[in-house]
Amino acid sequence: MRSLIVNKKTNLGFALYCLLAFSGFAGADAEQGLDYQSMVQRDINDFKAYYKTRFPKIEFSEYKNGVYAIDADSREQWLEMEDFPPYEFAVDEGEALFAVRFANGKTYADCFANGGEGIRQNYPYFDNKKGQVISLELAINDCRETNGEQPLAYKKGPMAALSAYMASTSAGNVFAVAVANKEAYQAYLEGKKFFYAKRGQLNFSCADCHMLVSGQKLRADITGPALGHPTGFPVYRGKWQEMGTLHRRYAGCNKNIRAMPLPLQGRAYRNLEYFQSVMSQGLEINGPSSRK
Repeated sequence: MRSLIVNKKTNLGFALYCLLAFSGFAGADAEQGLDYQSMVQRDINDFKAYYKTRFPKIEFSEYKNGVYAIDADSREQWLEMEDFPPYEFAVDEGEALFAVRFANGKTYADCFANGGEGIRQNYPYFDNKKGQVISLELAINDCRETNGEQPLAYKKGPMAALSAYMASTSAGNVFAVAVANKEAYQAYLEGKKFFYAKRGQLNFSCADCHMLVSGQKLRADITGPALGHPTGFPVYRGKWQEMGTLHRRYAGCNKNIRAMPLPLQGRAYRNLEYFQSVMSQGLEINGPSSRK
């Protein structure tokens, strides 16, 4: 794997990267009762500014398309594949599963606002009563267990299909993930710290691959931008030859840098998803989607 080299032309972008990486971690910010939303908005603005500097010709709205926003050759192949999307079967399967009644006569629609349609953009959110971030997949299993059903595995299969269907009903809706209080801000900071922290035998962070060398090749793959990363999930990946969830992708990234994968839907990955989703504020949901 090639070393991470910052070109001299990207000095401004690197400065913004450093600003993002090392700002906001002091617990004193939260203890002093500062304006969490203003601090988070500063991060969002700097995050967007980093990619605007790195890819000045790319419109912000395009980042919902992942690597296909920044690499023309990959985009051409992807557009051809979209003529017969490989995730359509998962959407159909998810719609059928969503309508199945539990043993007690209720359905998934009874657990979610608006019957579960058009709500993907509101996840993940910080639940004040539970004191934790709730992702869509966690909410799906909460629904099942509340109604006496066994939880689903978080990696793929029925969970990915249900998530795909619910995402499809939210296509075009804009991410609306808020950080409204001290507890939510602490979860956000944990996700931010995970994103920038180096780990594994290769000593890489999420940001190393998806910020510093985004658009460049690592091994045979072009790394996509972190901006907009959650918008297209769940995804059908050519490497998987099936659908998979965002946390499956997180675990795969950890393996790639020779770090120990963490439990899917554990606190660390949910907080990471929370941070990434907040950074993607203003982008449209376009999941499910296909990726390499």
